[in-house]
Amino acid sequence: MCELLEIEYLDIEENKENEEIIKKVLNQCYKTENLNPEYLYVNIILTNPENIRKYNKEYRNIDSETDVLSFPMFEKGELNNFKSCCKEVLGDIIISLERVEQQAKEYGHSFQRELAYMVVHGFYHLMGYDHINEDDKKVMRTKEENILKALKIER
Repeated sequence: MCELLEIEYLDIEENKENEEIIKKVLNQCYKTENLNPEYLYVNIILTNPENIRKYNKEYRNIDSETDVLSFPMFEKGELNNFKSCCKEVLGDIIISLERVEQQAKEYGHSFQRELAYMVVHGFYHLMGYDHINEDDKKVMRTKEENILKALKIER
């Protein structure tokens, strides 16, 4: 099988268990959305609150930390039947693992579940989905929950 992701660690330690969760979630995302890892991959950067705050300030002009940032390379709809002569990046997802841990405690579920949610949430932003208005939010949330349900990752 072709690699569907690259994982980078920025000022935090590598963790193979986290990598397995991420890979499992992205496999399901690709399967559900009929994406071919032969043509597209996702770059994921796992980091800390300080670094994600820097990215948020630099690229979104918001000077605060957040849990996940997504930087898509394509517009919504451009990926229908996507084929390329070489492998392209679908986009970058940056995740603050400290925020994942805090939010897991806050929401009363496991770190693994919260990490899986951050990955699927970031993935759907790469696919062009958003949650700014209520109708779009419903569509995006339904897609996210369907992925997690298919993987039996419950709250």
